[in-house]
Amino acid sequence: MRIVVVGGTGHVGTYLIPRLVAAGHQVVNLSRGTRRPYAEHPAWEQVEQLTVDREAEDRAGTFAGRVADLAPDVVVDMVCFTEESARQLVDGLRGRVAHLVHCGSIWMHGPSRSIPLREDSETVPFGDYGVRKAAIARLLLDETARGGLVTTSLHPGHISGPGWHPINPLGNLDPAVWTALASGAPLAVPGIGAELLHHVHADDVAQGFQLAIERRDAAAGQAFHVTAPSALTVRGFAGYAASWFGREPALEFVGWDEFRAGTTPEYAEQSWEHLSRSQFASSDKARRALGYAPRYAPEEAVREAVEWLAGHGELDVELSAG
Repeated sequence: MRIVVVGGTGHVGTYLIPRLVAAGHQVVNLSRGTRRPYAEHPAWEQVEQLTVDREAEDRAGTFAGRVADLAPDVVVDMVCFTEESARQLVDGLRGRVAHLVHCGSIWMHGPSRSIPLREDSETVPFGDYGVRKAAIARLLLDETARGGLVTTSLHPGHISGPGWHPINPLGNLDPAVWTALASGAPLAVPGIGAELLHHVHADDVAQGFQLAIERRDAAAGQAFHVTAPSALTVRGFAGYAASWFGREPALEFVGWDEFRAGTTPEYAEQSWEHLSRSQFASSDKARRALGYAPRYAPEEAVREAVEWLAGHGELDVELSAG
């Protein structure tokens, strides 16, 4: 198939595009051209690279037409963040493209009312990002249900892998959390440590996208979670992480006001966004319908990311063997 990937040099595209090339597909990548993939791969030499400013072209109303004019069989949209942008693309591809596959987020759900979350779980999303992702998912499902463009939306958890900072046991991106766990220093934890975080390795997400593309009939008009097979409690995650450095975690459970007073507003807000949702999103539907089989447990996905950061001088920590 001829596949156009929008935003293919990001976390998931780094793994998805080599998978698609290896499977024999012809791939075109549309991106701003501002960064390389997180991991080099010879498959990128076979990819047609086109530079495009999607935000500017959405404002001008030209982006969807540009994509459709490339005559793809499938469009994979990794970087759609507003309902209006999604609507423009759907309208431009309808009747011209066989399948649109969209990258959503488990944040299309609000805080868990029961676990695991299913794709049709009734929760109320919150926050700008979560509300927008939920709206896009509804738009795509409705589009296909009405007999329009065939769409599929895939909803990853917290994407981890080599090359970038993963969400840490406090639900934020503060590198000091890793150094505290590595040194055995006390770590202030908001809440009681039972809140859930649900990570997934970027290559497992890429696997889900490849399956949705290649098993179109099973994926048509559906939403799927693409997550690790288990989720981590804050306490458990901290325990795994400390063990990578030969330590036990020294956790001090505090209220949210005290936690906010001891960190930056940015990190405090990140922690609240993740921990207040406390999500565990089941990937059983993707397993049954698509054959999705994630290779990484969540702690394995995060460890690989931390090892990369330490090995490239981005974290001043030393992991133990094993």
